[in-house]
Amino acid sequence: MQQPVPNQLAHFSINADDIDRARTFYTTVFGWKYHAYGPPGFYMIEMTPESQVVAPILGSIQGRRELVQGVRPSGFECTIAVAEINETIRLIESAGGIIVMPKCTLPSIGHLCFFQDPEGNVVGAMQYDSRAD
Repeated sequence: MQQPVPNQLAHFSINADDIDRARTFYTTVFGWKYHAYGPPGFYMIEMTPESQVVAPILGSIQGRRELVQGVRPSGFECTIAVAEINETIRLIESAGGIIVMPKCTLPSIGHLCFFQDPEGNVVGAMQYDSRAD
């Protein structure tokens, strides 16, 4: 494993009451694989094959807002890059997720939606496209 870069996000965890359900959801939607690591019920996510170049992680600080009506997030907000947002939305819904913010276009950035996974976590999905308008 390559050493993390100092001062850069190095790890995230998806908290789940039903780990098998969460693993199935993320495998169905994003194709992730897992391997057991450390304590029982702890799995490392294998998101990027070693043959692919890993893109830099983008970060921002922004004003807090409601992604789900009446609920303002209190933790870090995560967004997953996807190849095709409409297909991702279809997979999210067919795997038991709920779209909580419909697809919108961010000019010159891409197409974004937010979803709630079956464990209640709210996550973004973004199809990056510099030509989006």
